Amino acid sequence: MQESRRERKKRETRQRIVMVAIKLFEEQGYEQTTMAQIAAAADVDPKTFSNYFRSKDEVLWVGSERDFDVLFRAIAERRPEEGPGEVLARMIQEYAAHRRPKVPQKEPEELSATARLVLNTPALQAKGLYLMLDLQHRIAGELQKAFPDRLDPITAAAMTGALLGAIQQASWTSVQLGRSQDELWEAARHAVDIAMQGLRSARPHAEGA
Repeated sequence: MQESRRERKKRETRQRIVMVAIKLFEEQGYEQTTMAQIAAAADVDPKTFSNYFRSKDEVLWVGSERDFDVLFRAIAERRPEEGPGEVLARMIQEYAAHRRPKVPQKEPEELSATARLVLNTPALQAKGLYLMLDLQHRIAGELQKAFPDRLDPITAAAMTGALLGAIQQASWTSVQLGRSQDELWEAARHAVDIAMQGLRSARPHAEGA
């Protein structure tokens, strides 16, 4: 569907706020930067900022949480021929197809700046860890629900952690190496391929083993 003028203006405003926020975080520190300063530098009203982001840390995770339903829907719509590993792989493919067109194009320097902020700021480290652990917990629960006779909680958690952990580490490494945004997506895809080699052979956990 063609993007409307209103949607384009909203996307451009959101992207401008994000870029300005990252610049301020880099220049004066994350803790020292206020939402009001970001709004002023982006030339928007503080209320407008709040309409896009509930807090300043959300600037670094633009829209990702709103798209997580795509992951859960993919699991719920498992196909008869799919095992747990195949469902997880398709889940990631569908999420990437949904999410990738919505992510603003960024230069390697901007990707690196974001990575440095998250890695060097305790508050952002905590936020990132919380988001990842919460997402893994929710996916594992949905996966076990989709395969009640084949998966126990430990196996579902291990499979989910193996896949998301591989994607996260490959993506961070790509950014730290100064690779492009397209190369970052390719690194994530490669991580899925590697993780799938183990996921296809996963077996239920034996109690007491």
